[in-house]
Amino acid sequence: MKNISLKSIIVITILGMISCSDDFTNLEPIGSVTVANFWKSEDDAIQASNALYNEMKAQNMFGRGFFWYLNASDDMVTGRVRTDVDNAKNFIMTGDERSFRNMYEDSYKVIRRANFILANVPDMSLNQELKNRILGEAYFMRGFSLFWVAHMYGDNDTNGGVPIITVDNMNDPAGSFKRPTSVTENYNQIVEDLKKAADLLPLFTQYDSKNYGRAHKDAALAYIAKTYLYWAQYDNSQYANAVKYCDAVTNSGSGRALIDTNTPTKDFRITHSNLSNWASEYIWSVNSSEQGGSILTGVMLENKGWGKYNGWGYFQPTLELFNEFEVNDQRRKVTLLTFGDEFPYFGETRKYQSENSLSGFQFNKYMYEFQSADAIGNTVNSNGNNPTTDYNVPLLRYAEILLIKAEALIMQGQNGDNEINMLRDRAGLSPISNATIDDLKHERRVELAGEFANRHFDLVRWGDAQSTYSTPLHGKTHDDRSDPNSTFTIKEIWPARSFDPSFMHVWPIPTNAVDASKISQNTGW
Repeated sequence: MKNISLKSIIVITILGMISCSDDFTNLEPIGSVTVANFWKSEDDAIQASNALYNEMKAQNMFGRGFFWYLNASDDMVTGRVRTDVDNAKNFIMTGDERSFRNMYEDSYKVIRRANFILANVPDMSLNQELKNRILGEAYFMRGFSLFWVAHMYGDNDTNGGVPIITVDNMNDPAGSFKRPTSVTENYNQIVEDLKKAADLLPLFTQYDSKNYGRAHKDAALAYIAKTYLYWAQYDNSQYANAVKYCDAVTNSGSGRALIDTNTPTKDFRITHSNLSNWASEYIWSVNSSEQGGSILTGVMLENKGWGKYNGWGYFQPTLELFNEFEVNDQRRKVTLLTFGDEFPYFGETRKYQSENSLSGFQFNKYMYEFQSADAIGNTVNSNGNNPTTDYNVPLLRYAEILLIKAEALIMQGQNGDNEINMLRDRAGLSPISNATIDDLKHERRVELAGEFANRHFDLVRWGDAQSTYSTPLHGKTHDDRSDPNSTFTIKEIWPARSFDPSFMHVWPIPTNAVDASKISQNTGW
């Protein structure tokens, strides 16, 4: 952490803030503000809470940033030559990689902003309902941000956790922040923050539309459940807590539920579209539009978008992922495009082909908004260098709550069939009985493929990463890549990798962050 005085940090934070017009997502600079006149009014407090969400839309956070790490899984390959990302996929990082510099520090930037709210807002004269909401947002965003850096960089072994920065120690001098002995201390802090958030925040359904995208009670409860799931790899007793908080989401009163109209051919497609941004399956996402948000939608699009749009062509699915889907699983065609598949694209029906895809596949989950002839400027950003759409890229949706509960039940020797079969029913598949942990792993993979659910970390925490990564990845190499109906040969597109679980279970902390904070680097890298 940089040694900056309290007033200096407040000024930096203020100057980075945004204000609202009639909608808190309509972001505009707040103009000239000084420390002396801040933390005085209701508007100051609202502006401070708005600033908590700035990094959510940053390319280096939930656009591409954290997804570079998720790219390590067996579900995808990088797709284009990007040396530092390819090195990460091959687990030969040093901490100096440019593509990975920002996520750690930007997460702590959000934590710092949350701490300033928690330090100042309690003493402000505000409407109690508003004060509770703003404090709840700060607790949520502090816990959410720590969640990401904790499980990516912390362990219960030689490295320990990542620094815990709260109101009590946020003004300590640079170099004094220590890593806790275990990441479980981080998980405990995350749960503590999220419980406070859940107590203070309204249900999502209690917001008016102008405030959609703010933290809410169900999001806090959901991330408590996911934190307990991750914690359980070190302490089996936490599985029971994961179940408890999954049930808390289900029974909160906000109506969180799968989007399931008993139409398997349509339900999963509608789930992954702007039509369902705020529907019953929503829990937490990157609030996006044709003006800004998560760029993941365009990053996954065919490189140069068949001449129609500036797609970036990254994160190409593997044959291994394609083959994981069962016959007649309706999720497959929504999740993936393979040669010959028909899909709507800027007012026409195309058959998928690619002269760029190494695997012969593309993720399809984020394609709905590209279908209309007038999509650009309406549902798709007219700036192809910022290729967002109206689809709020999901970070955690209700389907994952069902999977967390099912896994936690199975790991306790109980039955997770009900939760798994709810997902299978929506996908048009027959129910299963006495589901095993392998059944759970399968369902989690096909349900959440291409999302921020983090399959790579799933493989790590299950102890499956070493064996999974020891086999190469494959794709379909078509004889004529311009022809959707071209014949193909199955070929290796990524070689087998050596994953050493003794140290590769966590990522190296970016060197710039290590140097600035004087904390220890993760061993082995």
